[in-house]
Amino acid sequence: MTDGSAGGHRRTVPAGAAKPPSRVRMSAGQRREQLISIGRQIFAEKGFDATSIEEVASRAKVSKPVVYEHFGGKEGLYAVVVDREVRALLDRITTALTAGHPHELLEQAALALLTYIEEETSGFRVLVRESPLMSATGNFSSVMNDVGHQVEHILGAEFSSRGYDPKLAELYSQALVGMVALTGRWWLEVRKPRKETVAAHLVNLAWNGLSHLEAKPELITRRRG
Repeated sequence: MTDGSAGGHRRTVPAGAAKPPSRVRMSAGQRREQLISIGRQIFAEKGFDATSIEEVASRAKVSKPVVYEHFGGKEGLYAVVVDREVRALLDRITTALTAGHPHELLEQAALALLTYIEEETSGFRVLVRESPLMSATGNFSSVMNDVGHQVEHILGAEFSSRGYDPKLAELYSQALVGMVALTGRWWLEVRKPRKETVAAHLVNLAWNGLSHLEAKPELITRRRG
C-alpha cells in the first residue's frame, strides 16, 4: 500500500500495520469515580489545604473545568470522599458485631477498626486529617462518636446486670473507642505487632478493667484531702 505525500513522493505503508490505539472516552460515571479515587489519594497524602484542583486534574489527565463540573470545587470533592469513608468504616464495624457476649463484641469492634486501617490506609488518613471546613457530621471524631454509641448499647446492658449506673455507659464507651482509635493511629505508622495482637491487648486492658470497676470511684488525691 502506498501513501501520497508532498512533492509527488510516495511512501510505502506496511500491510497490516497496527493503527495507533484510540483513546477510550470515559462515561460521566466512570470519570466521577476516577476523580474520587484520585482525590482520595491526594487528600490522604497532603491533607485538604495542600490539595489543589490543578493536581487532581493533572493526575486524571483532564482540564480543571471537568473537576468543577462534577464536584463544584475542592470542598465538594472532599465531602464526597469523606462521606464514603465514613459509611465504609461504619459498615465494617456494624457488620463485624455478630457475637452475643460483650467480650467478643469488643474484640470484633477493635479488630474491624484495625482491619480498616490496614486495608484502607488512604481512607483512614483522610478521616484522621481533620479539616476546618467539615462540620461535626463528617470527620473522624463524628465517626468514632457513632461507633461509641454502638458500644454504649453493649456496655449499658452489662452495667445494668452488674449493678452499675447504666447512665455511665456513654462515658465508658467513648473512653474505650477513643483508646482503640488513638492506638490505631499509632499502629498505622509502626504496623507492629500484628493487628490481632494489638486487638487482643486492647480488649485485655478494656475488659479486665471493666471486670473490676468500682461502683463509685474517687480520685486518690481527693481521698487524701
